[in-house]
Amino acid sequence: MTEPLPLSPRHGTVPVRVGPVVVGGDAPIVVQSMTNTDTADVEATVAQVADLARAGSELVRITVDREESARAVPRIRDALAASGVTVPLVGDFHYIGHQLLTKYPDCAQALAKYRINPGNVGFREKRDTQFATMVEIALENGKPVRIGVNWGSLDQELATRLMDENARLAQPKTARQVTHEALVQSALLSAARAEELGLGRDRIILSCKVSEVQDLIAVYQLLASRSDYALHLGLTEAGMGSKGIVASTAAMAVLLQQGIGDTIRVSLTPEPGGDRTREVVVAQEMLQTMGLRAFSPLVTACPGCGRTTSTVFQELAEQIQSYVRARMPEWRQAYPGAEGLNLAVMGCIVNGPGESKHADIGISLPGTGEEPAAPVFIDGRKTVTLRGPGIADEFKKIVEDYVQSRFARKSA
Repeated sequence: MTEPLPLSPRHGTVPVRVGPVVVGGDAPIVVQSMTNTDTADVEATVAQVADLARAGSELVRITVDREESARAVPRIRDALAASGVTVPLVGDFHYIGHQLLTKYPDCAQALAKYRINPGNVGFREKRDTQFATMVEIALENGKPVRIGVNWGSLDQELATRLMDENARLAQPKTARQVTHEALVQSALLSAARAEELGLGRDRIILSCKVSEVQDLIAVYQLLASRSDYALHLGLTEAGMGSKGIVASTAAMAVLLQQGIGDTIRVSLTPEPGGDRTREVVVAQEMLQTMGLRAFSPLVTACPGCGRTTSTVFQELAEQIQSYVRARMPEWRQAYPGAEGLNLAVMGCIVNGPGESKHADIGISLPGTGEEPAAPVFIDGRKTVTLRGPGIADEFKKIVEDYVQSRFARKSA
């Protein structure tokens, strides 16, 4: 067996506390998400934040775009707390954030962090004043700030100036390279201004969002080489379904492998009527399959071939994956370490026994024409052979018993 490629040491960043969550430094990489409800609809927003938190989102961002939204924020925070959901809320502000935070101090206090986009915080002479207002309110309330640059709303004055300077060079860079530089400068210049106003590096997180894989990699490599601020990763407008998942993973995995990134979001466009929590699951699975964190037992399953014309192993793999995710909230409290459990559900004799032996618990189902029996392996040893229609329930009980036996808290 080949050894996995070693992960690069984490890029040394200054840790930032967002409520009870630490972003940066030596803290685990944080998974976050964002609601798509109308924030003014308190009931709908509370329900979605709770769903995202239960799925494992450690920070949840909500849009604060108008007065009705700002008024709703404290009610959302209180309703969540009353139901036992304490996930920190991040306010996403654009254009009139300075007005909303000033007019609604309860909103400013209820949020755990503010997201400021320097590209639309104001224009010309108003930019610095309105940016300063938001930073000063963050200081008054002891809140951190994410300075989130996005190439869809990049500071055009800065971009134009850099393009003009580039055009005068003997060997000008490409327009794309200048755009990368503009993104990084926008973030760093804004962070420097926030520090001048009194906001410490332990209260600043930076992001430079783009929607193309190679651009994201280039921009964050540049940003990481020039600063020690905590960094939020995410491919903006990643897309829907497999495209969004593949693009986000391809971009962020390269950076995470290089030790760049302290918190991530997978910005998936949900299918119509789709589950918003999908982006949380994808982010968790990305980190877990890279060996960076463990959230829930993952199931290894073969893809199927002509030897596996039955769908039994596929159905069982789906059932087991759903089962362990459903059990994980309770296991996390009662059986610490269970999130790192390795399971295997295999479909025939070719790789089934071998893969099952490599897992903590594995089952090898019969392929086409094989004896209708399913050996189960625990810690590399065959322990029992299952038969009949009750295989799924029997295997779930084996998993449950193993978790209770191996991960139960030891009494003092």
